[in-house]
Order: sequence, then structure tokens, then C-alpha cells
Amino acid sequence: MACFLVSAAEAVVTTVAAKVVEKREKEQPELEISFDGAKTESVARIPFSRKLKWLSRMLWGGSVLLMFEHIWHGEVIPFFPFLSAMADPEDAAAMFHEMATVGVAMAALVTLVWLCVVLVTALIEKRAVKEAKELAASKK
Repeated sequence: MACFLVSAAEAVVTTVAAKVVEKREKEQPELEISFDGAKTESVARIPFSRKLKWLSRMLWGGSVLLMFEHIWHGEVIPFFPFLSAMADPEDAAAMFHEMATVGVAMAALVTLVWLCVVLVTALIEKRAVKEAKELAASKK
């Protein structure tokens, strides 16, 4: 009925948060590894604002797909109240229940998947820095 609104609301919050974090972030210095004075390797971490944008895009994409599905099934209509369930109080209660259960669960699942991606990215970044330092130490 309107479960996509939960993901859309989280997407709005993460989009704003990403913009705020991006403005406050300072440029991350690259770790430069050189052999005999020539630059050969550089490693940089991915800024957190970019990672927040990943979550935002995942949420926006899911919300748009769900909205299209709800339009297709006639649950979202082009005139007031825009949600067919809002016309009847009993349907509205069912809609709010669906938003509280299904909508929150879907948004939480997308956020959990994003957290896993961020953790894997952090591990890859750590390994890249470690390997670059080891490579530089072995070439000296």
C-alpha cells in the first residue's frame, strides 16, 4: 500500500546527511609509496560521504521501484488522497500497519546490506594500505 514511503523517508534523510557530511569533510590525503624517488603507488580511502550516497541511491532506487509497483496495482492514484487506502479508515489502519512492519523491515534490510558493503570496503582499504606499506618496505 504505502511501504515505499518508509524507504523514501530514509532516502531523504540520508541524502541530506550525505550533503552535510560532504561539506564538512576535509580531503583525505593519499598515501604515496615511492621507490628510489619515483612515485609508483598511491592509496586513498573512500570518503564517508560517498558511502552515504551509496545508501541513498539504494534507498531511492528501491522506493521508485516499489512506487511503480504500487501505481501498477492501483494503490497509488493520481488524485487526492493519492493513496487508495486513505479513503477508508479501516484501510488506512492496514496501510499504517504495513508501513510499520513491511516498510520498516525493507528499509532496515537495505541499510543492513549497505553496512555489510561498507565493512567489506573498509577491510579492502585496510589491506591495500598494509600491502602498499609492505611493498614500500621491501623495495628499500
